[in-house]
Amino acid sequence: MKQTITQKILAKHSGKKEVQPGEFIDSNVDIALGNDITSPLAIKQFKEIGINGVFDKNKVVIVQDHFTPNKDIKSAEQCKFVRKFAHEQKLKNFFDCGSVGIEHVLLPEQGIVGPGQVVIGADSHTCTYGALGAFSTGVGSTDLAAIWSRGKVWLKVPETIKFVYKGKRKKWVYGKDLILYTIGKIGVDGANYKSMEFTGEVIKNLPMPERLTMANMAIEAGGKNGIIEPDEITLKYEKSRFKGKMELYKSDADAQYCDIVEIDVSKMDPQVALPHLPENSKSVKEVKNITIDQAVIGSCTNGHLEDLEIAARILKGKKVHPYVRLLIFPGTQTIYLQAMKKGYIETFIKAGGIVNPPTCGPCLGGHLGILTKGERCIATTNRNFVGRMGDLESEVYLSNPAVAAASAIKGRITSPEEV
Repeated sequence: MKQTITQKILAKHSGKKEVQPGEFIDSNVDIALGNDITSPLAIKQFKEIGINGVFDKNKVVIVQDHFTPNKDIKSAEQCKFVRKFAHEQKLKNFFDCGSVGIEHVLLPEQGIVGPGQVVIGADSHTCTYGALGAFSTGVGSTDLAAIWSRGKVWLKVPETIKFVYKGKRKKWVYGKDLILYTIGKIGVDGANYKSMEFTGEVIKNLPMPERLTMANMAIEAGGKNGIIEPDEITLKYEKSRFKGKMELYKSDADAQYCDIVEIDVSKMDPQVALPHLPENSKSVKEVKNITIDQAVIGSCTNGHLEDLEIAARILKGKKVHPYVRLLIFPGTQTIYLQAMKKGYIETFIKAGGIVNPPTCGPCLGGHLGILTKGERCIATTNRNFVGRMGDLESEVYLSNPAVAAASAIKGRITSPEEV
């Protein structure tokens, strides 16, 4: 039977010639990821198992990116607990303090993840690395503890939905808009436990940061993983980064899909997802007279240098609306430095924005931008569930960086065309 890229990767890692959707396998894991929120429980469970050392100190990765710099005593204690474990285990890839970044931006940047790998992380947005041609998905903390102990993951092979993007993108339409539109089309459970394979002429010309954004949000449609076949753009991105051996897989021409969804992007405008689900996606032109209190640009979805460049281009020489708080979160320290050299940071500050360290911050209601009752925020983050960024009666609207920057200037959700 002909295989999809996801099936081929899982077959290789489980020692089989092929695997079928619905089949349960025991797959080897190349990278096992935790963060400062999910690692403490994994560490406690790992110690209960009674094994002294992780399966491979080079393959276990921990990034302290959610509540850092520590927002309170409890988070400081939590990070200290994780830090002690990382030092005891002599983990090669432990990122803390000045080396930290938002995990799903940091790992690709550092060349830790790459094509053909199986990457498992105790964070739902681990599916990001599918943009590089890897099988990557999220698990719970207790599952991560088991993986740390044995280097394998037990899972069911997912069916695959093929998404084919055709046509020519309009100005101001990015990968974020493609995925928001897609989630709006199929719903937040439209790809439940399915592999979302992104293909078509539009994807072939999509820059890597935008591919990472799309794969990142596969989970918002219920996807087990999002994946894009590696090509010249992948190889160019990974050439100077990836530290391992690249394994390049492609779906067979006659591979079996449970569904094929074709999307013409030619008439697609920038998208805005209204509260309280990513599936509530509409054209920005349909969203009228919604004032905002806060705008957030960054996160693991849109914290890349290219995202900051888009926002800086719109904000240069302009001022943030006096009633709006604009918060910027570069994805990593390296991106922060690059943005400084290119003048983006100066642009943000002169416009009236606040530039924060690389951290998840308000995305999960953590810190550095919590909303109170009745406040509205437009954000380049990936979720807008009830209470996601603070009070249960606050509202989060999702968009690309251009829409968020333009809205920060106008004080209401608007198209970049207006500024």
